[in-house]
Amino acid sequence: MSTPTLHASVTLDRLTFAWPDGSTALDSVSGAFGAGRTGLVGRNGAGKSTLLRLIAGELDPTAGTVTTTGDVAYLPQQLTLDVERRVADLLGVAAALDAVRAISAGDVDPAHFDAVGDDWDIEARAAASLAEAGLSPEFLDRRVGELSGGEAVLVAIAGIRLRRAPITLLDEPTNNLDRDARAKLAAMVTSWKGTLIVVSHDVSLLDRMDDTAELFGRTLSVFGGPYSEWRAWLDAEQDAARQAERDAAQVVRKEKRQRIEAETKLAHRARTARKAEIEKRVPKIIAHGRKMAAEVSAGKLRTEVGAKEDAARAALDEAGRRVRAEASMKIELPDPQVSRSRRIATIADAERSWVVQGPERVALIGRNGAGKTTLLERLVAGAAPEDGRAVAAAHVDHIGYLPQRVDGLDGTLTVFENIAAAAPHVPEKELRNRLARFLIRGATADRPVGALSGGERFRVALATLLLADPAPQLVVLDEPTNNLDLDTVDQLVDALTAYRGAVLVVSHDDAFLSRLALDLTLEIDGEGMLQEV
Repeated sequence: MSTPTLHASVTLDRLTFAWPDGSTALDSVSGAFGAGRTGLVGRNGAGKSTLLRLIAGELDPTAGTVTTTGDVAYLPQQLTLDVERRVADLLGVAAALDAVRAISAGDVDPAHFDAVGDDWDIEARAAASLAEAGLSPEFLDRRVGELSGGEAVLVAIAGIRLRRAPITLLDEPTNNLDRDARAKLAAMVTSWKGTLIVVSHDVSLLDRMDDTAELFGRTLSVFGGPYSEWRAWLDAEQDAARQAERDAAQVVRKEKRQRIEAETKLAHRARTARKAEIEKRVPKIIAHGRKMAAEVSAGKLRTEVGAKEDAARAALDEAGRRVRAEASMKIELPDPQVSRSRRIATIADAERSWVVQGPERVALIGRNGAGKTTLLERLVAGAAPEDGRAVAAAHVDHIGYLPQRVDGLDGTLTVFENIAAAAPHVPEKELRNRLARFLIRGATADRPVGALSGGERFRVALATLLLADPAPQLVVLDEPTNNLDLDTVDQLVDALTAYRGAVLVVSHDDAFLSRLALDLTLEIDGEGMLQEV
């Protein structure tokens, strides 16, 4: 593994965290994050978001410690906003900005000078931060509710930069960002000062990092390089580990065979000696001496071959520990028996219409706020069209819909209870077997949905959709890769490729869309008009 540029800004010492229900999110994790930009990766449920919350001080460790070298700024995965407050509040500059303006208007209240401190240029710096988010200076006094979700995320990140916190944590910052917003975020990250730790599934963002840290099991390992370099190193390391395991297994078989051959020879010698003694071909005293010598020799041989076999098995165990157990979702979508001539849905604007027919794959793209999610919701609900806006109508009864916010689950119910509600006629044992394909096993199936990570919640929502009875003829997905680790994205792509029904997907993830063998890509603009791309 490459050596990272490590001057520790965050140090973890045997860090452990358990939820109130007793489930362990992190177990005795030790490691460190250095200065500069680090991408934090790991499978869904590995504890990445929990780790950020512990570093930020939002959670207290069950055991162990977190040490930081300075103040920590944190952007959570789900950003909670007061839509009535001003954009200046979201930037974190409202108090200083209002004080500067009051002093400029002639108010010399000492409290205003205390609020300003040394930030006399706060309005200019705030305007520059808004420019990074693609907004003009007059947005400072507008309501947060006037921003799109992507603009709000960018403004929040710009506010963190403006406050110049020594350590910044960003949890899935590209979720729900359109292409333009992702480009602006990438520019911010490229010029970031201080320590930046980013949890993300966005490869293009991860490749802008200086280092890549992986949370795997009880270990936080840091690689000196961006994600693609780390991935290539890990793949090569795992190939070597699997070869080492195969070689070690071959040595075990060889040593076992030699031990058996040695035991066979010893047994043959013993039978020969007993026969000679019985036939009295040698004097008794000599036969007894030979017997004792043979037993000593046999003991030494058994010790030698046994030690070799034990060493070979120990080497096999060591090689096996380097090989990671595969824990990918084995998603098998049901066959909805959709013929190629079957009309599935119609998508139209005021001028043109497109028919989704048979097992076609269709992508809908466009800027945030253009109406993509609204179009999907109208399709699923069968709502009437709005004048001049793009519309979609389904021609089938069974539609599987996975919304962007995965808010169709009941957080107070267990995973199994949520899924059983979608497939009430499937026996419990069979349903639990099917859940195992989604890596939902054992106690996890009986945990409340509200206690799950974003990625785990997505898997539950996906299982609820795909295990529904009857099977969907049209699968509708709104930003499905937002909360998925990269291994699970691979599995989702494989599943959708094999699915024999129709797929309609909204996504800003170009890498994901490029793998779906799309039949049609439609772009919607701010006026609700569609065009083929």
